[in-house]
Amino acid sequence: MAYKSLSHFIDVLEQNGELLRVKRFVDPVLEITEITDRHSKLPGGGKALLFENTGTNFPVLTNALGSERRICLALGTNNLEALRDDVGRLLEQFTRPRGSLWSKISALPELTRVASWMPASRTGKGICQQVVHYNPHLDMLPVLKCWPHDGGKFITLPMVHTVDPNTGTRNVGMYRMQIFDSSHTGMHWHKHKTGAKHFEEYKGLGKLMPIAVTLGGDPAYTYAATAPMPENVDEYILAGFLRKKRVRLVKCLTVDIEVPEDVDFVIEGYVDPSEEPAWEGPFGDHTGFYSLADWYPRFKVTCITHRADAVYPATIVGVPPMEDAYIAKATERIFLEPIRRTLLPELTDMVLPTEGVAHNIALVKIKDEFQGQAYRVMNALWGAGQMMFNKVLVAFPNNINLTDGYQMLNHICRTVNPQFDLFFGKGPLDVLDHSSNQFAFGSKLFIDATALNYRETGFNINIDDIKSSTLAFSNHIVALNLTLIEKDIPILIASVRKKEIEDWQLFKQELTLQPIFQDLFALVLVDLENQIDDLSLVLWFLSGNIDPSRDLSITRVNGSNLILIDGTRKAYPTDNFPRLWPNIVTMDGETIERVDQMWHWLDIGEFIESPSLKFFNLNQTDDAVMRIQ
Repeated sequence: MAYKSLSHFIDVLEQNGELLRVKRFVDPVLEITEITDRHSKLPGGGKALLFENTGTNFPVLTNALGSERRICLALGTNNLEALRDDVGRLLEQFTRPRGSLWSKISALPELTRVASWMPASRTGKGICQQVVHYNPHLDMLPVLKCWPHDGGKFITLPMVHTVDPNTGTRNVGMYRMQIFDSSHTGMHWHKHKTGAKHFEEYKGLGKLMPIAVTLGGDPAYTYAATAPMPENVDEYILAGFLRKKRVRLVKCLTVDIEVPEDVDFVIEGYVDPSEEPAWEGPFGDHTGFYSLADWYPRFKVTCITHRADAVYPATIVGVPPMEDAYIAKATERIFLEPIRRTLLPELTDMVLPTEGVAHNIALVKIKDEFQGQAYRVMNALWGAGQMMFNKVLVAFPNNINLTDGYQMLNHICRTVNPQFDLFFGKGPLDVLDHSSNQFAFGSKLFIDATALNYRETGFNINIDDIKSSTLAFSNHIVALNLTLIEKDIPILIASVRKKEIEDWQLFKQELTLQPIFQDLFALVLVDLENQIDDLSLVLWFLSGNIDPSRDLSITRVNGSNLILIDGTRKAYPTDNFPRLWPNIVTMDGETIERVDQMWHWLDIGEFIESPSLKFFNLNQTDDAVMRIQ
């Protein structure tokens, strides 16, 4: 389905009971985030929120894609799986070599169909240029300050259009933009991204880099800008396919770049590669931790245009689950088939759990047909596009349900030999990963759980004994989660007050040698105080804080192997960690109290407690950086 505008999509959301309108004034500084955070963490993602009174001429839409139902509406489907085969065939047309004349002729019908979705240019002005500001002021827009320790206000759903200066190939990426003043922003493209590659090419040529940033329009545009498209394949081909209608492009007014003619906003300008970079950040990021400040290019705004009825779209990211989890889930389901067609025919399913914030955890199941096949899958995935950022990869046989956490853990504990089935590698990590000793580079863990030699008998673990003995070992152990052990899964989770422990390495060594742990498969340590009842929260915290080769160790306890997983934060003096460690993203108490008091007149449903409250006692400093003396 092709949407004529973001307002058109809003109407469809409302007709389907997926939208709440907030008519009273809500401040774009922190308050919109706090309200959105409360709704987005409801089961199923809550509702989309339209804030109609923002102190500017424009309403703000948040959480628009923050449920499976809403993202299906955005992409014009009843089921994300239904798009998978078609996207696989679409991308195959652009990646498959065509050597013979016959293969080229046989592809003509499919290519003809694809051609009907190719973006097309048109002359004249577009709807996105109904209102033009040649002397632009970014403060005309209701840009959000999302979290208390953010470096400023950030545009969070920008579609950034750049062009390769040598080939003319367009790229549309999504890179956050911090507002510096009325006409300058940061351009937060990571070094692995195409936008950064184009920047380096302009820098080599000594030329200004033209850029156009769009906001809103058909939500298929926004999704396409986030999708892992092959390099040099236009994102608007995917958008055209999803909406079953080609994207019509118009030329910007001050830069030589084309944009969709029906978006809500266009911010035009350039980056001067000869200028010194700007200090950008911090920012409360989708990892659930702050990404800390660093140097990034400065974007100069030359013009802003918009529709007469423009709506400003924004997304809020932080501790999962939030809207980005549903966008990632769409990518996971839609792009499985292209991976299978072009890379791994033995791959039968892949899941990126929400707790892994897209890159920390990947679960796959395969047809295991020959020895070492799981390692072939490992090597292929770690070398494929954005999968190179994956930190923990687990391969299962074809009979495992990748959405059943208990079944997967039970299978791992009964089949995996820690001495032989764990493989540690090294490679690139996401720039936002804070756990590795080196920036954007660290270790990776592969778990080969494809074996079928399942241990049928249970584990000889006395819950009362292990509880009393563990707590008696040290008063620095403040809480235990025995949920998995109660389900006959021999994994114990313990929360420690790490700050009080003088020698952390010695503490871990002595702990793992306790005879009471001889029947455990794994002992997990976190510094979450008493917030360890929620296994999903523990998994998010653990996967974000480990560098596998540093933080996993195997100890022999009375002839058995015990895996110790150190999921604590590495910001304590005894860690000697060489980088700054970020705090968890939380809202400040004053904003929480204001939203509590205004909730009754917002008319957006029953009162919802702030999700930030559970993390207040975990952050050691009132800052983006965790500092412990």
